Amino acid sequence: MAILSKIRQRSILLILIIALALFSFVLADVIKSGGFSGSTNNIGSINGTKFDYQEFMNKVANVEKQQQGISNTQAVNSVWDQEVRKALLTEQYDQIGLLLGKDQLMSVIKNDPQLSKSPQFLNAAGQFDDKKFAEYINSLQSAPDKTMWNQWKAYEVQIEDFAKEQIYNTLIKSSVYTTKTEGKLKYERDNNKVDFDYVAVAYSTVSDDQVKVTDEEMIAYMKKNPKKYKYDNTRTLEYVLVENKPSAEDEAAMKSRVDGFLNGKVEMRNGVNDTIPSFRTATNLGEYVNKYSDIKFDSTYVAKKDINPQFAEQLYALSPGQVYGPYVDNGYSKLTRVAGRKSGATAKVSHILIAYKGAMQAAPTVKLTKEEAKAKADGLLAQVNANPASMAMLAMTNSDDQGSKMNGGVYDNVAPGQMVKPFNDFLFNNAIGKTGVVETDFGYHVMKVDGKNDAVLLATVALKVQPSEKTEDTNYNKALKVESDATANGIEKAAKTSGLKVAPLASVRAFDENVAGLGLQRQIVTWAFNDDTNVNDVRRFDIANQGFAIVKLKSKNDDGILPLDMAKQSVEPIIKNEKKAAIIKKKMTGSSLEAVSKATGSTISPAVGVTMASPVVPNLGYEPKVIGTAYGLGAGKTSKIIEGNSGVYMVRTKALVKAPVVKDFKTQIDQLNQQTKGAASYRIIQGLKDKADIVDNRGRF
Repeated sequence: MAILSKIRQRSILLILIIALALFSFVLADVIKSGGFSGSTNNIGSINGTKFDYQEFMNKVANVEKQQQGISNTQAVNSVWDQEVRKALLTEQYDQIGLLLGKDQLMSVIKNDPQLSKSPQFLNAAGQFDDKKFAEYINSLQSAPDKTMWNQWKAYEVQIEDFAKEQIYNTLIKSSVYTTKTEGKLKYERDNNKVDFDYVAVAYSTVSDDQVKVTDEEMIAYMKKNPKKYKYDNTRTLEYVLVENKPSAEDEAAMKSRVDGFLNGKVEMRNGVNDTIPSFRTATNLGEYVNKYSDIKFDSTYVAKKDINPQFAEQLYALSPGQVYGPYVDNGYSKLTRVAGRKSGATAKVSHILIAYKGAMQAAPTVKLTKEEAKAKADGLLAQVNANPASMAMLAMTNSDDQGSKMNGGVYDNVAPGQMVKPFNDFLFNNAIGKTGVVETDFGYHVMKVDGKNDAVLLATVALKVQPSEKTEDTNYNKALKVESDATANGIEKAAKTSGLKVAPLASVRAFDENVAGLGLQRQIVTWAFNDDTNVNDVRRFDIANQGFAIVKLKSKNDDGILPLDMAKQSVEPIIKNEKKAAIIKKKMTGSSLEAVSKATGSTISPAVGVTMASPVVPNLGYEPKVIGTAYGLGAGKTSKIIEGNSGVYMVRTKALVKAPVVKDFKTQIDQLNQQTKGAASYRIIQGLKDKADIVDNRGRF
């Protein structure tokens, strides 16, 4: 009692101590997250304009509702792109004074087909009635429940943004033009031709072992070309996956359990002995499967092509009532019994389509009249009847059906009703081998029924092969050990000790959700970009349906350039070729093609009629630098050594054939105009992004 009395006397003090402790905890977290400034409440900013977190996430929630199946990260990224675009364009609207008047806005709204064609806004003449529309808007505004009014105002904002962007894009496109000089240059690039001889020594003649490239060299190269290799900040991960998969004992136990269904068994279910009848003799297969299987009964008849190819032959060959198994398929231990067979469920057909001018989907090149098409089809049918084996070749050389002509006109596993009715009726109402000409809206079809396929009804008892509790404990403890070893000794040693392999390096950006080899793992990406996560830190993550990933943060890339694991695919070959070029140049001694040919053992080859519009060296590929050099030389002149894309070259120009002189370059100007105007909208946004000060905090959330 004395102790309780002392506690009561000091209760106020204890409460104060606890309160101070809690406050210190909260304060530490606030300081750690950037203080009370609210910085963590911003998903990011554009040129100082912040995106409020709560408002942003409300928009994300709306996207998730509108687009069923989209992940949260995908929705976040979608809204981010929209908000960045809107912020950048709004700045431009303000700078040029782009405004949209009420009359203009209403004009755009009324052009929305959903409104302009709505019966409630049409007058007796079927025309859009401004008065009816105005009354409807007033009714929304005056209604006690403001839900519809708020939705309408949000719609107006969307329409206004859309209309402004259209006006802005029109202004941009109107400012884009092509000069006569540019048109002339395109004409010359397309039509000037050069003939030359060359000697080439391919980079592939030098072994990769002779030219090692270091990480430092790749980084230095990218930093010299920052615009070309600009990339979002990344984190490079390496990991070991400890699979939480069933043991051999688990699989054997599951097989034994499934075996019991073959002849029937007694099994304890919910504390009561349950006598399970034999699957072989069960009368109501649907009820049986639904009661005992992890996968419910499917009453659909399936063709052979729709069965797992690994077991299709065995299952399709069974007679009704026969059972196959047990077998393991896609993580399930299965027993399958054929519950029925249906003949002629699908069919195989060969056909030749002869289209005529005006037929449905006829190509512009089709010139035959309907009568001419019929006559041609009848003639082809006569050839098929005389020599059935000629059907495939006749289809390839005559058919207007691009979907089947290169396959000899064959369609296999055609289901009833899949084709247009006349085609369908001929195929399913005639015996195998029957030929004929059938008219459809597409033209005339020369048809041959090649076969009829059965479909089977399969009843399958499938039990998921899962690790037992004992196995799960073993796998979990193994993951804990690998995590501990990786933290102490490095992930490579930990993996080797446990008989595992370290997965290839994976790079992720702050707004990614996919980790190569592990699928959607936003938790790992968030951890990698957390300010508290340091290089070489290790952490274990539970990976649903796979196991445990022990992940190490290998490096942080905040330089805004391509991460090293990606650079090895694109930058490493460039540096290797530079080093190979230095080796090859030493062999290419001499000032003439003949001398270089002799020194390298390479032949002198010709290139004829090459244009700058298509700068391709025969058998070697795209080589604009080589072709450009050939154009710049005079006839009979020989170049110095040229480092190309696929090797090292020396060229000697034979002749430059200039295109005929023309006064009008309208065709070329129109082509360039179309290209530049078409890309203008995209390029302006990219330009504004490059210029803008963008702070992206998506990686924190």
